Amino acid sequence: MAGDSRVLMDHNMEIGVTPAQVKKLPKHLREPQISTERTHLISDPVKKPRQRYVQKDGKCNVHHGNVKETYRYLSDLFTTLVDLRWRFSLLIFTLVYVVNWLFFGFLWWLIALIRGDLVHADEEGWTPCVENLNSFVSAFLFSIETETTIGYGYRVITEKCPEGIILLLVQAILGSIVNAMMVGCMFVKISQPKNRAETLMFSHKAVISVRDNKMCLMFRVGDLRNSHIVEASIRAKLIRSQQTKEGEFIPLNQTDINIGFDTGDDRLFLVSPLIISHEINEKSPFWEMSLAQMEKEEFEIVVILEGMVEATGMTCQARSSYLDTEVLWGYRFTPVLSLEKGFYEVDYNNFHDVYETNTPACSAKELAAKLREEPLLPQLSLLSPESKMQTLDPLDHLNNPNLLIQDEDKEEESGADRGETNGSAAALEEQALADGLSG
Repeated sequence: MAGDSRVLMDHNMEIGVTPAQVKKLPKHLREPQISTERTHLISDPVKKPRQRYVQKDGKCNVHHGNVKETYRYLSDLFTTLVDLRWRFSLLIFTLVYVVNWLFFGFLWWLIALIRGDLVHADEEGWTPCVENLNSFVSAFLFSIETETTIGYGYRVITEKCPEGIILLLVQAILGSIVNAMMVGCMFVKISQPKNRAETLMFSHKAVISVRDNKMCLMFRVGDLRNSHIVEASIRAKLIRSQQTKEGEFIPLNQTDINIGFDTGDDRLFLVSPLIISHEINEKSPFWEMSLAQMEKEEFEIVVILEGMVEATGMTCQARSSYLDTEVLWGYRFTPVLSLEKGFYEVDYNNFHDVYETNTPACSAKELAAKLREEPLLPQLSLLSPESKMQTLDPLDHLNNPNLLIQDEDKEEESGADRGETNGSAAALEEQALADGLSG
């Protein structure tokens, strides 16, 4: 028994399988050691905290500086107003209306001043341009009443003032344009589905483990609302600086991570939490990356979930990211879906929980080569009925060489049985032939 366990341990270390349970260190080793120059030199270098490209809440950590062509923002004024912060939007909204009212109030006051309405307003038989307009304040109030169509009935324009009629038409048209633009900006800003992304969840960690004999990178997404995201789709990017063969350094280079674009798995029916899987194959940027290499790499995985809000029909986008320190090797996600009486229940308490599983520490390329070299499953045609009912995990053959020896012994025994049967059948045929000749 001791020899078998020692052989199994050596075999696990050879193929790079992470042990399921690690023995607890003694207390004196678990206590923090005093840092000295000697221990500092022989200790492994500690990774410096990296700056995120995309925050966990989806905000992009990029600031644009030294932009000299600021006139480009004014060429798309509507989008510029929508993108402003709320305090600036409310300030501009108020200033536009107040300045507009003051400007047309000044024009009404100027017409009254030129016509002499301010001087002869109290004289009998004098017909002013606007009745009861005798100061700048009254002109300002008349401008507000005209543009907002309040119409109190105290100040009215007369028919013997053509310049006032023209000004009334201009103010009505420009006032409608101002109302359309400002109200439109506020409506779009209020109805933006940015807050809808707050109820779209991403797991805190991403994991790497084996699925169907293939290494996979996985993370989980979920929607807290009962109103679903229509036409939901997800994509992922690997953000990593690299240097070309010619020596060019490309900072924060973006590489696509295939999470089902060619098979349609990137289109989600997000009713319950889903585990998004990226198969690490020859086209994956993690193909030649082992556990030891991943601990030395610096990268960031950005995931983007897009879809239309069912209630409003507007497009919504939620983003998150995983640093290299947030990708756990040898873990899987805890199930959150359970069948209750008449419905399925999602337990979001376990949404971010993971558990450890046996996973090779080698790269996906090395694992694929080992799986091609070593027989994982015995030939089904050579199995007996009892052995066909047993289901074996291919990783168990890699972890336990005794299983491979037992399979070879069974194949040899079955081959011997077939040889004996064939031999006895040949003997019977020869005996029958001899009897026929003698007869």
